[in-house]
Amino acid sequence: MKIVLSGLLSCILSFSYAQVDDLQKAADKAKKRMDERIAKEFIQDYSQFVNPFIGTGGHGHTYPGATAPFGLVQLSPDTRFDGWDGCSGYHYSDSIIYGFSHTHLSGTGVSDYADLLIVPQCGKKAKTIPGYIDAKNGYAHRFSHEQEEASPGLYSVYLPDQKIRVRLTATERAGLHEYIFEEKKGKKFILIDLDHRDQLLGKSIVLEDKQTISGFRISNAWASEQHFYFHMALSKPYEKATYITKNGQYKLLLTFPESTDRISIRVGISGVDNEGAKANLNAEMKDFQFNKYHLATKKKWNEELSKIAITTNNREIKTIFYTGMYHAFLQPNIWSDYDGRYRGRDKAIHQLPLGEKQYTVFSLWDTYRAAHPLYTLVQPQRNLDFIRTFLRQFDEGGDLPVWELAANETECMIGYHSVSVIADAYAKGLTDFDAEKALEAMIATSNFDELGKTHFRENGFIGSGDEPESVSKTLEYAYNDFCIAQMAKQMGKSDVYQEYYRRSLNFMNIYDPSTKFMRARRGGLWHQPFDPAEVNFNYTEANSWQYSLYAPHAMDVLRDLIGGPDSLEAWLDRLFTTEMELSGRHQVDITGLIGQYAHGNEPSHHMAYLYNYTNSPHKTQLYVDRILKEMYSIQPDGLSGNEDCGQMSAWYVLSALGLYQIAPGNPFYDFGRPLIDEATLKLDNGSALIIKTQNNSAENKYVQSVLWNGKTWFTNGIPHDELLTGGVLEFIMGSDPAMSKPYHPGSFLATGSVTNFQFAPVPYLLNTERIFEDSVKVAFGHLSPFDNETIEIEYRKSGDSANVSTYTTPLLFDTSIKLEARTKISYPGYVTSTSAGIGYTIYSPWVGVEFIKRDPGVHLDLKSNYSPQYAAYGPNTLIDGVQGGTEFRTGDYQGFWATDVEGIVHFDEARTFSEVGISCLQDMKSWVFYPKSVSFELSSDGVNFDKKLVFSDFPQFEDYIGPTSMDAIVKLPNNQVVKAIRIRVENFGECPSWHLGAGNDSWLFLDEIIFR
Repeated sequence: MKIVLSGLLSCILSFSYAQVDDLQKAADKAKKRMDERIAKEFIQDYSQFVNPFIGTGGHGHTYPGATAPFGLVQLSPDTRFDGWDGCSGYHYSDSIIYGFSHTHLSGTGVSDYADLLIVPQCGKKAKTIPGYIDAKNGYAHRFSHEQEEASPGLYSVYLPDQKIRVRLTATERAGLHEYIFEEKKGKKFILIDLDHRDQLLGKSIVLEDKQTISGFRISNAWASEQHFYFHMALSKPYEKATYITKNGQYKLLLTFPESTDRISIRVGISGVDNEGAKANLNAEMKDFQFNKYHLATKKKWNEELSKIAITTNNREIKTIFYTGMYHAFLQPNIWSDYDGRYRGRDKAIHQLPLGEKQYTVFSLWDTYRAAHPLYTLVQPQRNLDFIRTFLRQFDEGGDLPVWELAANETECMIGYHSVSVIADAYAKGLTDFDAEKALEAMIATSNFDELGKTHFRENGFIGSGDEPESVSKTLEYAYNDFCIAQMAKQMGKSDVYQEYYRRSLNFMNIYDPSTKFMRARRGGLWHQPFDPAEVNFNYTEANSWQYSLYAPHAMDVLRDLIGGPDSLEAWLDRLFTTEMELSGRHQVDITGLIGQYAHGNEPSHHMAYLYNYTNSPHKTQLYVDRILKEMYSIQPDGLSGNEDCGQMSAWYVLSALGLYQIAPGNPFYDFGRPLIDEATLKLDNGSALIIKTQNNSAENKYVQSVLWNGKTWFTNGIPHDELLTGGVLEFIMGSDPAMSKPYHPGSFLATGSVTNFQFAPVPYLLNTERIFEDSVKVAFGHLSPFDNETIEIEYRKSGDSANVSTYTTPLLFDTSIKLEARTKISYPGYVTSTSAGIGYTIYSPWVGVEFIKRDPGVHLDLKSNYSPQYAAYGPNTLIDGVQGGTEFRTGDYQGFWATDVEGIVHFDEARTFSEVGISCLQDMKSWVFYPKSVSFELSSDGVNFDKKLVFSDFPQFEDYIGPTSMDAIVKLPNNQVVKAIRIRVENFGECPSWHLGAGNDSWLFLDEIIFR
């Protein structure tokens, strides 16, 4: 291996602790030692430290099967059909294997794939119904982990009931099965099951000859139209082939003679067509030599794993580290065929230029944080392939990917984090892609009228009534726009840079200075009641604790809003030590808790590193050490949450090296607490980065000082371009936290410079309620994040642009009213000894609020209990005059689970109505159904109810429609005098047979009771 030591000669020498007279001689010795170390480390079998069973238990959602690095084939056992912990098809707690399929997802929270299940059997008669449908008579093999093995490129298991030994291996686009039948008696069978897991949209199995089978499977699951084509070669001819197509099944049963003792099966797959699958098989797996392909794939894994050679005496750390690299390099998956063809997001077939590759499975909300920064270090060319894939997907699908799967955009999760991957790569010098086109695609994706983006752009934030998960989306869009700004700046696009950096500061618009948390807003009002531990639909898989420090691109600004370094430290201390428990809706992803820090889900992943922006950076080292040791282990449940396509493991890999990038797009790594004794990273430019620790131990978790190429480094972080030159980064460790010095890296925009972007935060209201009975006093507040400025609030009645007033004291109203307000910031001019500047004034967007005077003569006695997570505005929600739309997550509806609803409306004085009703919501994918019926019983005296009217004309559905809403209204007899109304709403009942949740209880969502 040639090691380029450009610029390292004097650095290596300065690293030496002895005085050396002959500089050239010392440099030669240093170079020789480095070459010997690299050569020694890189010929090791790193795959021996990989344990594919890590993450297969608990909620890791990984699979143990055979696959090549970033390969299209993941040949693995299937132990369960569905369920959240069955997303990968395998769970360590299971004792039954149904068969072996060719595609699997690693660590996701939604299930898909498991294409082309193959089931070996022997005996008098084969079983063709899966055991999860018919537990007694269906096919299923018992197994034990004592007779199961997995390593990179290999999976094996013994199925004792029928005495079948199984071995699986894979290349990038082909899989090889080996079934050894130890039972001599009975026929041997291979069942090919296309029905497994997903709904079939199209299918075919073609018998080309006695040893060759081809076919396809087009399915609908998470990917709404996944194309899977296969070409299969058998080592022995079958005796009989039987199609099984009864009751909607589509399977093929192959029967072999009783004397058969071994069957090997080669399978090539493709997302293009059968010819592509055949060509892939012929190119990658020409014969049945199992060991040849296993060793070739193992060699590829060692090539990838050797890109970081670590030294540690702790076998457990080494196993977790290399298993982490393995998990990070399982995906994204190659999607183009061997000949360069691939199926695009437009479902058309495209041909790539020579040398190009298309990829799939982009879990970007997760992987932009650590997995892609890891790729930029040790997989830079592959990361460029990912970006070029993004740009092709933009051409084919009209936007950059969010969560792309098998040429389908699932739109799962939030943000547009493909811009993070692109901007981070560009900032690190990975520019071998069409940057002009990329920036155009980034800007276009940010400006689509979808998912609250228009509200974010025009209003400066997303309101809770405009879009669910409004806080998280506001924060993540702000970070995404920072990434666009960074790339535009490097490309010399000053106007774009200015605009998008202003937009990146929108996170300030949902920061509440009275609580120091990020909170949901409905216009000018903060969402009430507020509990930072409550998990609700204002946040994405999280609560306010876990999202309130999400401004990684402007931590100095957020730090100063909170009150400075010491206040940020106190905030973080409360996060990690609070005894508050999660409240609100149950969210399975929130795991791995330390206080309210949740390592099992991605929004928390940068937070331990934020102590670096306080006066106590040693607490970053303290908590990173704790997370590394408590949230990861070598056990099957050794991940604290979903692996999420490499993100959970990439966090470990980078953190164990002592590095973490809190804001990709800003090419700067924060220092943490390195676990390893030494690591050598092969960089793509031929250089080597060596990371070393001195005095490293469990007790010596604190960084006392840092050396870069022998010279003291004075900050708790380092730019990417420094590391790229190669050299030695050395951490001197100790047990004294006081030795860790605070720093201010200067890598982020200084707070005072925010004024250069002419950013004005929108005002907010100090009121807590928008519903009143007599009168309301309206008071405004605003952030003051700047120095030397004059801030005012202007207000007007909604739509009245001619009459704008300056707010000075609280306003009093005794009728319903709609108001708008904005912040006005005036900056004075300046005078220096050489020049003078002209002052200017900027304005925030207008923000609106509606105050509603509730009828004080109407009262609701609600007999049924609504769910705390869908409480809307509390007991009077159904009579507050606020009517929602069709989105149950925006907080206007009350939700009732598996129950009928009853309530009585009383009037102080009898009233005459012509109609009464209630608003209902339907969102079947969320198990929310219209009622079966609604009855209204009328009382003229408030005591006796005798007039009963029933509404039951709700639409009937046999497929997913919606979401929709409707008013269930009945007409009353003329001049009907009413003193009270009893309302009974009948729950729909169990989800219907065609529904994913068939047989389970359903939700009722109700909003406003209507009187006309």
